[in-house]
Amino acid sequence: MAAFRFLHTADLHLGRRFGNLPEEVRGRLIEARHQILPRLAAAAKAHGAKHILIAGDTFDTETPSDPVWRQALTAMAAAEVTWWLIPGNHDSLAAETLWARLEEKAPANVRLIRDAGLIEMEAGVALLPAPLPSRYSGRDLTTGMATLTTPPDTYRIGLAHGAVRDFSEDGRASDGIIPPDRAETARLDYLALGDWHGQMRLGARTAYAGTPERDSFRHDGLGACLAVTLHAPGAVPEITSVPLGRFCWNDIELALVPGLSPQDALAMRLPADIAQRRDHLVRLRATGRASLADQAALRDVVAHLAPDFAYFSLDTTALGLDFDVTDLDTIDRAGALRMAADQLAADAADQARAPEDRRIAAGALNRLYGYLTEAAQ
Repeated sequence: MAAFRFLHTADLHLGRRFGNLPEEVRGRLIEARHQILPRLAAAAKAHGAKHILIAGDTFDTETPSDPVWRQALTAMAAAEVTWWLIPGNHDSLAAETLWARLEEKAPANVRLIRDAGLIEMEAGVALLPAPLPSRYSGRDLTTGMATLTTPPDTYRIGLAHGAVRDFSEDGRASDGIIPPDRAETARLDYLALGDWHGQMRLGARTAYAGTPERDSFRHDGLGACLAVTLHAPGAVPEITSVPLGRFCWNDIELALVPGLSPQDALAMRLPADIAQRRDHLVRLRATGRASLADQAALRDVVAHLAPDFAYFSLDTTALGLDFDVTDLDTIDRAGALRMAADQLAADAADQARAPEDRRIAAGALNRLYGYLTEAAQ
């Protein structure tokens, strides 16, 4: 039997607004999400696949704007592939108006799946979808896959959106959770899942494709899809990760110790090619301990580097303060400023104080140090 090739993707979240990011980067991220559609089509062509499976959450909300869903359909229509879409928790079937509009305008190569059952993708290839009727289904919608029968020489591909099994303390699975062995119990050659935004393999036949264009620091790196080849019914599928995303999200923990140059430590963690930095978003989480001078140096280097990147934030919440008399002498050797610095230093080091109070004191001391050193320059 001939091999069957397809792309597995999910969680495109077209129309996401990225309201937690600065305005200047939002538009670029929104456009990158739309451009993932032609990138998926190009990846399918390169893989020799004629089908792209989207395992839910094609849209970010149940009420995407007209330009979002209409332009998505236009982009799909331009591709020489067949798109297979099921609703996810963000664009469930409860959004009746959305799905009615999609069905009215969908081109011939876009297949919108609203019902469970068996669908013939090609001769000898059966799709077993589990579309979400509402945001919270309350039950495992993949259960019915095990009862659907096909001829023995037929490829069986499951398509679903949801979380895999998470046992409670009494050993019973939560409502709506997909068991990770569903591919085996339903005799599937492959189970294409959506919902988790990072790629994850669950055995030989089940995988989350992850979002093809990353959307948060929770799953850093570049977005990707999965290229899947089924060589024979019952055989283990060939699964290949295909990078697709334009923007690279970098969640960097920078562990500092006294004496370690923050500039040198940070330089080793950032893209060396300055031209590439425009498409990188960075969340830098400084940890460990650093002197007042080193903390000021870290803030300075971040302020210098940040304009090279699409987005760059510095979080010093977990960075402890390591100070000595020299640091305090830089503020002042006597007088009111030195008294204030001494009190803040004592508060920051007082283990009897609440952690939040110590962080506030350390932050105030850092600001005082920064103001005075800046004024001196």
